[in-house]
This record gives sequence, C-alpha cells and structure tokens, in this order.
Amino acid sequence: MDASLLAAGNVRVEVDGAVMTVTLDRAEARNAQTPATWAALVHVGRELTPDVRVVILRGAGPTFSAGLDRRMFTPDGIPGEPSLLSLAAASDDEIDAQISAYQDAFTWWRASDAITVAAVQGHAIGAGFQLALGCDLIVADETALFSMKEPSFGLVPDLAGTAPLVEAVGYSRALEICTSSRSVGAEEALRIGLVVAVAAAGEINGVLASLIAPIVANPAGSVTATKHLLRGAAHRHPVDQRAAERDAQRERLRELAALAGFGS
Repeated sequence: MDASLLAAGNVRVEVDGAVMTVTLDRAEARNAQTPATWAALVHVGRELTPDVRVVILRGAGPTFSAGLDRRMFTPDGIPGEPSLLSLAAASDDEIDAQISAYQDAFTWWRASDAITVAAVQGHAIGAGFQLALGCDLIVADETALFSMKEPSFGLVPDLAGTAPLVEAVGYSRALEICTSSRSVGAEEALRIGLVVAVAAAGEINGVLASLIAPIVANPAGSVTATKHLLRGAAHRHPVDQRAAERDAQRERLRELAALAGFGS
C-alpha cells in the first residue's frame, strides 16, 4: 500500500494473518475526517487482497470519529480541498462527482468479500457514524455514542449511511435518530439492532476476538457467498433471491466436489 497516502489521511493499516485492522489515527483531533482520510480509505479498499478474511475498522484513542473536520465548514476549508461552502457554487455535475468520490470511502466495506467490523468506542458522529454503518457489523464499547448530526447543520447524511441505518433499525427509528440528531448509547444501539454486541469498557478486543474467530474458521468461499446472498436479499424479489441461492449453492457444490476429487 502507498504509505504516503495513508499517512496523509492519518490512516494506519496492520495485517495479522487473515485479519486486517484499519485505524483512523488522528486521536488528537478525535479522528475527525478529511478528504485525505477518504482518499486513504478508498486506497485500502482497492488494495484489499483475497487472503484478508476480516477487516476491523477502529479509531485511535477514546473516540471512534467525531465526524467531519470542522474546517470543511469554513470559507477557506482545508488546504488543497474544496470547502463545503465553496462546493455549493459548483455546477450540479461537479457537486455530484465530488460527493460521489467521497462516498467511495464508505461503500467498499460492504461490497468487499471480507467481513468488515467497526469497533466503536466513544463518539461516532456524522461521518463517523456513517463510516461505522458502512461496515457489515458494528461492535460497541459501552462508552459508544452514535449521532447523525448533519440535519442539525442544515445538511443531510450523504456518505452512504442512510440505507444501512434503515436496514438496521427500520425507517421510523432511523428517521427519528437522524432528524433529532440525538445520541444513541451502546445499550440502546444493541436493543434496536444497530450493533451486534456491546463490550464493557476496555473489553472490546475480547469481544472482537470471539466474534471473528468462527468467521475465520469457516471456509472462505461459503462465508463470502453467504455475505453476498444476505446483502442482496432486501433488494431482490423472493423468486430472484431463491435463484441467487441456487446459483451460489451450485458453485459451492462444485468447489467441494473438486476439493474431494469427486468426478476427476
């Protein structure tokens, strides 16, 4: 991977066997995100190799991510990057292209073959919340607080977080969480289906290990195929979903037979 690109975005990547850990490494700024952060995350997604079975997303220090770097809301913005205020003067196509490029940092987590897990402690605000939502699973420390602040700034959540939030908690609850911009604590997040597990303070590593171990132990092909079946289930007609199941199983049966030397 491009070390200079990762450093510019304050993103750290470590690989231990089949598990990759991606860390937002800007604790002094509560892991506030910039376009450089997103460029680094897009790069990680593009460089992901098939031998990585699980990707863990974390934030350095006590905060997962406080969201956008506030300089993006100022006229001068961040050096070398358009501020949100200056972006408003661009053409419709230019605004669309810019936001689409930002969204790429949030969408590959679910599209990849790996199982992606956000490990959230402290605040996950705005873009931080949406980045966690980009992952397949969220595990929360008991200190976690999720908040979609964009509407309180006169904006909307536009970093691909709206669909996974509705999928997780339903339309009505998602609407209430977003339009109130309130914080959702760890226990409520578990109760409403936003997270899959809550760890006691300081114990999140153990919970992650227990979650990941059986995923890595299962055959990679079946885990990946099951992930993609489940990801598409909500958007397919039941007839099409059953056909997708048959297609996936046909491939699995042929692979198992080949491994066993059957028919050779």
